Amino acid sequence: MTDYYELLGVSRDASTEDIRRAYRKKARELHPDYAGPESEDAFKSVSMAYEVLSDPEKRQRYDLGGGPGMGNGSAGYGGFQGGGFGFQDIFETMFSNMGGFGGGTGAPQYGRPGQDTLVAVEVSLRDVVFGATKEILVDSAMTCTTCSGSGAAPGTTPVTCVECSGTGSVTRVQNTLLGQMRVATACPRCQGQGQTIPTPCSECHGEGRVQASRSVTVEIPAGVENGTRIRLRGDGQAGTRGAPSGDLYVEVREVPDPMFARRGNDLNTSITVPMTTAALGTRFTLQTLDGDQQVDIHPGTQPGEVITIKGLGVKRLRSNSRGDLHIHVEVEVPRKLDAESKSLLEQLAALRGEARVEPVSSRSGGFFDKFRGKR
Repeated sequence: MTDYYELLGVSRDASTEDIRRAYRKKARELHPDYAGPESEDAFKSVSMAYEVLSDPEKRQRYDLGGGPGMGNGSAGYGGFQGGGFGFQDIFETMFSNMGGFGGGTGAPQYGRPGQDTLVAVEVSLRDVVFGATKEILVDSAMTCTTCSGSGAAPGTTPVTCVECSGTGSVTRVQNTLLGQMRVATACPRCQGQGQTIPTPCSECHGEGRVQASRSVTVEIPAGVENGTRIRLRGDGQAGTRGAPSGDLYVEVREVPDPMFARRGNDLNTSITVPMTTAALGTRFTLQTLDGDQQVDIHPGTQPGEVITIKGLGVKRLRSNSRGDLHIHVEVEVPRKLDAESKSLLEQLAALRGEARVEPVSSRSGGFFDKFRGKR
């Protein structure tokens, strides 16, 4: 049985990293592209050795006397087939930055995908509360209608590139530190697309797209937050020559409302009432986003009190419920009084025993009692 450790030139206690480095060195020396076809068997052998010794489980079985096939019913190089792993996979990984060996760069990409586009849409508080449908104007690349995105003039079609035979890549021989290498690069004639256009479209000049303005419909969901970006797949810039379009991102910008301020899912507004109205109470009509609402000012309402109306706020995104509307009450105290008004207030003050002003701190349980002892 071949000694895999000896084949790679490492000791039996070599680390996985030591084995990897040894294999890379051996593989470069023995690869048929460098050493010639006669080195293929030796290359397969070191590849098999690496496949076994780089896997801890297989290495343990090998050290205990497992054969070259490692129990998969085959010997030697055939052991790669059972695990779906071969020397070509290793080299594609090792030399991916060098362009590979002799093969192409994969299927050609006809055209370049379009880029994503970002636009902003202004919405009102009403739009945010109830949701809305907006039409926005987008200025970006769109598919050419003359050639339907192919880039070829009407009545003509793209043809297979004669230089790369449609693969999109060509193979060159380059001199490197490791010797001569066959490197696959994008075809210079078709720029890696595998096709050329003998008669380009006169409208888009072979691009398959043109710059234009178009209208796009976007749904603004109820409860959306300011600054949210809504993604519209495929509504961004068109790709060249029929390649997929990018996405359109619509950023929501909420315009401040003159009457209501939003805090999360709640709405806030303020009203100012005369001190007599606050004392006596009243009912008034408040214009809300849901229409007119009757609001009661209870007798004795104090400055800064908040009246809450349930369910008149902003819709919650993941439920059908809504926040609340908070009405902040400000009490207006007159700065100037005529003689009659002053006389009436003095009579009221006397009637209520409010003619004298006493320091708050002299009253038990007053305002300053809350702060006593908190030093």
